[in-house]
Amino acid sequence: MTEPRRAGGAIPRLFSFLAAAAVTVALAAPGTVSGESPPSIEGPASWYGPGFAGRKTASGVRFNPNGLTAAHRTLPLGTRVRVTNLHNGRSVLVTINDRGPYVGRRVLDLSHGAARELQMVNRGVARVLIQRL
Repeated sequence: MTEPRRAGGAIPRLFSFLAAAAVTVALAAPGTVSGESPPSIEGPASWYGPGFAGRKTASGVRFNPNGLTAAHRTLPLGTRVRVTNLHNGRSVLVTINDRGPYVGRRVLDLSHGAARELQMVNRGVARVLIQRL
């Protein structure tokens, strides 16, 4: 007695590959697809400051809480972006010099100086638009 043959060949393998690719894209960090960042990203941003003063960032420079810098998961270090607080319309230019945030679905961690410019220090988290320059 012979066992029934399982379906094989290129079609099932292609389907498996496409399904895995779709799951990977769906689970990618907010604002990213296949490692590339779109020209603009919208989502929640937070800020970090005094507790990290003087520590080295991912770019190798020491963190200055009063500087106009930010942390992003995938944007290249050194990238300049305009960040706009969608609650009040204020914006600031910052340089990506660190990695993060790693809390929830936040898309950006701003230095205290940048958060101050956006008037979001008291709220702690604000919905922002990030535009790559």
